[in-house]
Amino acid sequence: MKNTLLVTKRDGAQEPIDLEKIHKVVTWAARGLEDVSVSQVEIKAQIQFYNGIKTAEIHETLIKSAADLISPETPDYQYLSARLAIFHLRKKAYGQYEPPHLFKQVKSMVEKGKYDKHLLEDYTEQEFNDMNDFIEHSRDLNFSYAAVKQLEGKYLVQNRVNGEIYESAQFLYLLVAACLFAKYDKSERLGYVKRFYDASSMFKLSLPTPIMAGVRTPTRQFSSCVLIEAGDSLDSINATASAIVKYVSQRAGIGINAGRIRALGSPIRGGEAFHTGCIPFYKHFQTAVKSCSQGGVRGGAATLFYPIWHLEVESLLVLKNNRGVEENRVRHLDYGVQCNKLMYTRMLKGGDITLFSPSDTPGLYDAFFADQEEFERLYVQYENDDSIRKKRVKAIDLFSQFMQERANTGRIYLQNVDHCNTHSPFNPKLAPVRQSNLCLEIALPTKPLQHINDPEGEIALCTLSAFNLGEIKSLDDLEELADLSVRALDSLLDYQDYPVPAALNATIGRRTLGIGVINFAYYLAKNGVKYSDSSANGLVHRTFEAIQYYLLKASNNLAKEKGACPKFNETTYSQGLMPIDTYKKDVDKICDEPLHYDWDTLRADIVKHGLRNSTLSALMPSETSSQISNATNGIEPPRGFISVKQSKDGILKQVVPEFKRLRNDYELMWDLPSNDGYLQLVAIMQKFIDQTISANTSYDPGKFEGGMVPMKVLLKDLLTTYKLGIKTLYYHNTRDGASDKSDAEMEIDEQNAKDLEVIIEDDDDCEGGACKI
Repeated sequence: MKNTLLVTKRDGAQEPIDLEKIHKVVTWAARGLEDVSVSQVEIKAQIQFYNGIKTAEIHETLIKSAADLISPETPDYQYLSARLAIFHLRKKAYGQYEPPHLFKQVKSMVEKGKYDKHLLEDYTEQEFNDMNDFIEHSRDLNFSYAAVKQLEGKYLVQNRVNGEIYESAQFLYLLVAACLFAKYDKSERLGYVKRFYDASSMFKLSLPTPIMAGVRTPTRQFSSCVLIEAGDSLDSINATASAIVKYVSQRAGIGINAGRIRALGSPIRGGEAFHTGCIPFYKHFQTAVKSCSQGGVRGGAATLFYPIWHLEVESLLVLKNNRGVEENRVRHLDYGVQCNKLMYTRMLKGGDITLFSPSDTPGLYDAFFADQEEFERLYVQYENDDSIRKKRVKAIDLFSQFMQERANTGRIYLQNVDHCNTHSPFNPKLAPVRQSNLCLEIALPTKPLQHINDPEGEIALCTLSAFNLGEIKSLDDLEELADLSVRALDSLLDYQDYPVPAALNATIGRRTLGIGVINFAYYLAKNGVKYSDSSANGLVHRTFEAIQYYLLKASNNLAKEKGACPKFNETTYSQGLMPIDTYKKDVDKICDEPLHYDWDTLRADIVKHGLRNSTLSALMPSETSSQISNATNGIEPPRGFISVKQSKDGILKQVVPEFKRLRNDYELMWDLPSNDGYLQLVAIMQKFIDQTISANTSYDPGKFEGGMVPMKVLLKDLLTTYKLGIKTLYYHNTRDGASDKSDAEMEIDEQNAKDLEVIIEDDDDCEGGACKI
């Protein structure tokens, strides 16, 4: 009699191997999919059977086999492998494929301390029965493989030490909705829960990592972005570091404004000692950022901001540079360099930028953000004051060094502080914006902490979500999605905890939200327009007008129900100013699309009733959260038709939506002839977006003579960004294979400066070789 191989099931029991059962599972996973082959998956798996092999091992081998077959020509393998992975995940979580009843799941998870106990206090068993009736576990089968692995790796509630998983995706979506609408009137809240659950689980709304990973658990901090400003004192610096640790540990990305810190050699205590400068304190902040791993969900990270006119700027610009020694480098932070019109004008006129320590120039630092005319008056006054320590550098050299370091590291960012305050939802005289965040889409007021429990300080938080443009059938769809998003995120502000009083003070006072978009590249492709040739300009104008209009309308309606945010009087909205009133009018020259909504009636309603939220919109990268929706990321063109991302589970491949039908309509990043068309689209978006935008610039050195991107091209894009009113620039992308350039290769001489002027001179706003900005 032949020996029969045994398999070991998940519960430890053994039974004879059944190849037909394996075949049935793969056949089930392939049902309804195009261009997939069950036999190909089985053959490629090459399972080496042995006595006692675990069924889990067989299943994982089949998943990997299917995932390896994902390609632009056979994209449906990303769904076949996903279904196999969902099957495997549910078996791990529940011991069976069918999930348990919702009430049983919640009761069990609350008892284990995995779910928030308030779920059982806020909802009755009957309400859980009602919610169980509309939960659709079959929607798990709409995920791509990359989405399932991201869910499993980052979002599903689990024991991150032993890898035990406690839930599947539909419980995540349903319970997020239940938590966010728990305090709504019982007569209507299940309606909101269902609508929000449907919108998020059907990928019409995209939720960020802190919400997906945290809402429903006992951890109650869900803001994606935290802005912390350091003052120029040891107490304030230490309070800033302490606040960084608290928020990094709770999954937030950090923005640090350290621009007030005085320069090296400044007197301390009346000259008793001299200051050690910025770098030791930047190292202190870096240590705080890297002290926590955010519960295994994502690593701590921060961007630190300082003005381009800071006395130490030449040393600060190279902090990420690979050359140098540890003592004069702080490589594990990113940096945002702050500029304004005066700095650009000095460069265009061939002048100097004078560097100061903020501590030596009273009023200058605050005026840099709050009042541009006052800043220029003080700046010139201090330049002419021989008693004040200063250093003069050629503006073209300083901007060239900035752009060189941006090109070499990819992660030296730009903030145009005047645009952040003149085209802002905040009155800069009352609530100036002095920094952005890790991804440069948040622009909110902050105040330095004097100590960790300082009630007068202001730590700005922003809570995010995004519309999936690929899933909207009409711009009218945005009205319902805007209402759901604003209501849910506004509820979250009251639902979450605030480990630092300054964050509670700012958030409850301003109630700031940032709602953006994902799947923009797919949206352009399916509408038959491009990034590069201005064909998308009108569509983008109409789309982002609708987004901002409906968000403001939703917040205005909520203010009628619950009252305006307490600090509404510090917004420009309270003065009747809309984003459409304060944008850079140069945008009209690249897009003459008219306005299509009734802004005057909305304006009157906002002045009368206020807004529940000081800000509503921001455009974030959404690199990870967009994968869950099988979407392209925020607003970027894809690098390829198939994205390949490394995770702890291996390589994840994801094909752009509807590749087979739209392959000729997508425009890839490296196919763009320049950044011009892309920057035009960002500027049109910025006309309506009330915060800012994670906008990148991208360069292929192979398109330039000698394989090097000329400095004049980099500076032209920088000036275009400013001219069109764009508030921030995020990554500088260089195509793979391009080596870092040496200092000599990136130098700009007087002839190049003249070439730059000629490029700018082509614009109608240029006179005498200088651009009017």
